Amino acid sequence: MSASDSPLLKFDPRQIPVVRRDLGLPPVPPERLRPDWLKAHLMDQPAWQPEQSQDLRLVDRAPRHAAVLVPIVARAEPTILLTQRAAHLRHHPGQISFPGGATEPTDASPVATALREAQEEIGLDPGQVQVLGTMPLYTTATQFQVHPVLGWVTPDADLRWDPGEVESAFEVPLSFLMDPRHHERREGQHEGLTRGFFAMPWQEPGGQERFIWGATAAMLRNLYRLLLASR
Repeated sequence: MSASDSPLLKFDPRQIPVVRRDLGLPPVPPERLRPDWLKAHLMDQPAWQPEQSQDLRLVDRAPRHAAVLVPIVARAEPTILLTQRAAHLRHHPGQISFPGGATEPTDASPVATALREAQEEIGLDPGQVQVLGTMPLYTTATQFQVHPVLGWVTPDADLRWDPGEVESAFEVPLSFLMDPRHHERREGQHEGLTRGFFAMPWQEPGGQERFIWGATAAMLRNLYRLLLASR
């Protein structure tokens, strides 16, 4: 399948209606967003269950393993580092995502994949990442079985992204993403099938909208559940 034939290029998630916002769910308490609490909790996770573990399958091909880095930037008020993928890419063009990609035979582990891909895509030095743990496997609409790797990133990281893969990189306050009032549930028809997904539109201070949705938003929703979990 060529990039121009990809069904994902014909799908505009912004046009899918919002069916619900979780206004009744609590945000992650501010004390749980402090750097010291976050690091301790993610390195020694309590028992918890992800809310969503897969997307509606949109392509017919064998699954491939992949990994992404979920980069939590170690600021006084932590942020999540995200990328906007280049528009010409075959898989998920133009979408907001975590740094990451397919596993290579030389990768020793999902952590190795996530760190290698983050370095290749945005120039993030693995020495500036403290791995805190992982989240459960997530299967995307394009049949990538993604291992999310949680990483604590130094705020002075010198990022230099590859324009062949990444259009831009940006940060979103963790407090915004961990508040369900900003979690939209959208649902609509796609090629005769009902498709539902999370979306978390973020308006940057300069006015640009970053439409976070699909697998990225679902993994952030799972992170919300992890941060609420108690021992």
